[in-house]
Amino acid sequence: MQHNSKLPNVGTTIFSTMSKLAKKHNAINLSQGFPDFGSDQKLIDLVNNAMNSGYNQYAPMAGNLELREAISKKMEILYQSSYHPENEITITAGATQAIFTIINTFVKPKDEVIIFKPAYDSYQPSIELNGGKVIPIQLETPNFSIDWNNVKHQVNGNTKMIIINTPHNPSGMVFSQNDMLQLQSITKDTNIVVLSDEVYEHMIYDDEKHQSVCLFPDLKSRSFVVASFCKTFHNTGWRVGYCCAPKELMDMFMQIHQFNVFCVHHPTQKGIADYLQEPKHYLRLSEFYQKKRDLFLNLIKDSKFNFKPSKGTYFQILDYSEITEEYDLDYAKRLTIKSRLASIPLSVFNENNLDNKVLRFCFAKKDDTLKQAAEILSNI
Repeated sequence: MQHNSKLPNVGTTIFSTMSKLAKKHNAINLSQGFPDFGSDQKLIDLVNNAMNSGYNQYAPMAGNLELREAISKKMEILYQSSYHPENEITITAGATQAIFTIINTFVKPKDEVIIFKPAYDSYQPSIELNGGKVIPIQLETPNFSIDWNNVKHQVNGNTKMIIINTPHNPSGMVFSQNDMLQLQSITKDTNIVVLSDEVYEHMIYDDEKHQSVCLFPDLKSRSFVVASFCKTFHNTGWRVGYCCAPKELMDMFMQIHQFNVFCVHHPTQKGIADYLQEPKHYLRLSEFYQKKRDLFLNLIKDSKFNFKPSKGTYFQILDYSEITEEYDLDYAKRLTIKSRLASIPLSVFNENNLDNKVLRFCFAKKDDTLKQAAEILSNI
């Protein structure tokens, strides 16, 4: 039998590659974005309580209503923005499922979708699976800024969607208020859908403010907010996320969602709903992760690596151009094999594999892990 792949150019992800290499060489793994510390025991207990209390059958298709109500309340607390829990919020199997379903809902063959590179690696294949055309716009180094005149130039009658990600993975950049106003202006009076990947909304530093699309009324009217409890509460294996959008857009999303996963693990939803009753559980996260970022950067301040402190996410990029001229993938592999420290090269996320001699390191780790990693970097 012969079959043609629908994604012939997609191979093993860089995350799998580097994590496999790290395991093989017993390296400290700062490549893949998962914590090496546990979730809050209170949250685990709440999920167990939900199981023991009978929340073991299908959840409603849109998700446990208590959880949707808690999310609605969270959006009001953080952004003074309202989403109706009954028809404007849906619980998904992680943020990636939300992203895929949004793209699947709106993108048809020959539609154009603008993405900003370096971009999270699920965006492009999701667009291509639906026959869409990716319009990549490279962020401008060293600050990973956006040329909004270029964006305006790329928008045309075929533009169906613009995907943004703030705080931005892998760079750690955050969109400014001006960025969002520019995006609002460009999409105003169009049929363009904005997909705003905001999974790192609670990890933002140095008194920056997260500029969610829901803060901008016209932008909100055409946008999906995508978020993740996996990232937020240190349990990436749970795969529980959500998205918010105006009812008109969410109704269309639900047509696809119902035949995709239909609903998500019910006891986990109930446990998270109860956990969200204490806003401190998400309001303290920025302080928690900024301490880890600052610890890591302070320990490597005298190393040969150059950096600007990450403004958001739990990733820090380091410039190694004063150490070697190697291609970033080659250097990342050598660093893993020889120095036993795994990272992620950014070229794999860039247009035409642009190599800016930077690597991404995850600082969502125990302090001891960060100290061991910093010692390796400082001795290079």
